[in-house]
This record gives sequence, C-alpha cells and structure tokens, in this order.
Amino acid sequence: MSKYGPISTYLRHHFRHFNAAALIDASDAYIRHIESGGYMMVTIAGAMSTAELGVSLAEMIRCGKIHAISCTGANLEEDLFNLVAHDFYERIPNYRDLRPEDEQALLERHLNRVTDTCIPEMEAMRRLEAALLEEWIRADRAGESYFPHEFMYKILRSGALEEYYQIDVRDCWVYAAMEHDLPIVVPGWEDSTMGNMYAAHCISGEIKHVHTVRTGIEYMIQLAEWYTKTSAEHPIGFYQIGGGIAGDFPICVVPMLHQDLRREHVPLWAYFCQISDSTTSYGSYSGAVPNEKITWGKLGLDTPKYIIESDASIVCPLMFALILNH
Repeated sequence: MSKYGPISTYLRHHFRHFNAAALIDASDAYIRHIESGGYMMVTIAGAMSTAELGVSLAEMIRCGKIHAISCTGANLEEDLFNLVAHDFYERIPNYRDLRPEDEQALLERHLNRVTDTCIPEMEAMRRLEAALLEEWIRADRAGESYFPHEFMYKILRSGALEEYYQIDVRDCWVYAAMEHDLPIVVPGWEDSTMGNMYAAHCISGEIKHVHTVRTGIEYMIQLAEWYTKTSAEHPIGFYQIGGGIAGDFPICVVPMLHQDLRREHVPLWAYFCQISDSTTSYGSYSGAVPNEKITWGKLGLDTPKYIIESDASIVCPLMFALILNH
C-alpha cells in the first residue's frame, strides 16, 4: 500500500486551501446532511457520462448517497452509449492539434468527438435508437406516454441491449438508477441525440403522437410533487455538477412552490454545492455565486453553500471517495 494510505487520508492531509479546502468542506457538509436524514439531488451537465463519471456515481446511488437526479438528455443517453459501445470508442489525446481536415475524417468514420473522446455512431447511437424505437412505437400504438428516463429504464429491464454490454453494469449510473427506481428529471431532453431521433421518427410518421414521450412541463409538475412530499420528511440538498439547464431547471421548483403556488412551509434547499469553471458575473446563471440564489428564494441565509471552481471530472470522483469512505 502507498505510504499515503487510502485516498481520503491523502486528500485530508494535502487539500488544505482554496478550491482544495472547499472540496473537503463541501464533502464533510454532504456527509453531515446525509447522516442527519437528508436527501440529495444531483444535477449533471456537460459531458460527464462520456467522462465515465458512472464509475463513481453508480456506487453513490447504490450506497444511498443520492436520491434524485436531474441531467441533460446527453448525459442520460451517453451513459448507455458507453455501456453498449465502450470498446468502439476512440480517444484522441492530441485533440487540440486537430485540423479541420482531421475533424472531417472523423465525421466520415461516423465518430462524434467530445473533447478527447469519440463516440461511435453505429455501435452507440444507432444501437440505442433501435431499442428505444421499439418501445416508442409500442407505447405510441397503445396510447401510452412515458418520460425519457422511463423509456431508458424499460429497455434496461427488458434486456433489449444486454447482448451489447461492454462494461460492468456496476459502472453505469443509469443502470444503478434503474435498479433503485431513482427519480430522474431530464429538462430539455429534445436537445439530445435521442431527442433529435425521436423528432425525426415523428416527422416520418412512424410515431403518430408527439406526446408519447413526455417532456419539460410535465417533468416540472412531477418534480414539484416529489419535492413537496419528500421535503416534508427529509431536508433536500442540491449538488450541482456544471451549470446549464440540468441545474437551473430543478432548483427553481422551490421558488415556484412558494411564489407561484403560494404554498407556505415548503423548505428551501438544505445544502448547496456547485462544481463549475463558469466565470462569475457576465450575467451567467451558471457562474453566479451561491448567495445570489438567496434573492431568488432558492437558498436561505443559513443554507450550507459551497462552490468549487474546478474541473468536475476531477473533483466529483474525489468528493465521492470521501463521502463513500466515511
């Protein structure tokens, strides 16, 4: 064993100041929140599934450290892309040196680049599309409708993709969420590869009813019901990975309940942590300091608030290690 011992011991010895210290403080507050009976919503933006955050995120779900997720459509689908096509991915460490001609060559090979990682269209996207299309058409013809994540749960439970699995399912966060029937919110799902494909199938006439897949407003209604019921028994924290709609959409459920529905005694979010490299100011919601959220009725004066200005692909696994090791 290394002389430094477990990763948590190493972090607590070396991470003493600035963003490193904020990582420790936020982790400890997360632990206190869960140990006191609190629940945690985690929001996932960017390309964290392609960054294979599922390796640590899935374990957090299994261990009861995460109770709800809000994510972009890209993160929902990309975790399953990785599940069924991992061996076909190509990594390009020198991506900063690529010329337009190099990018065109990747396109012609049906490789879609996300920073240093290329997602293979046929083995990832089309495999998932084929399985989903069967479920979309079946639901459409039956006059049924489901949320995007519910369709994902359906194909995982059915085993429709099992012959293609190329990683351990324990490293797939969507699979872990399915096993625990975790509440998921996917705002703006139509801004995703599967969302685009679904629109195409509606345009072609294969799917007759566009609302066979339920989306945004219905997600907010469901989230309001979940938050109201759950917060009556457990304070709910908010752990935001990145920025964007994955975080902005669900955090607004609290002021909506207070200001638009005029409900009293609805608790504010009980913990807040954001990992982001977004610059404060310039009108950025994603880069706003946590205190700004007080003015919007999302956080309170005494809400534990943390912001770690760093790379989430580095910070999150380290924080999860601390939380899981406690």
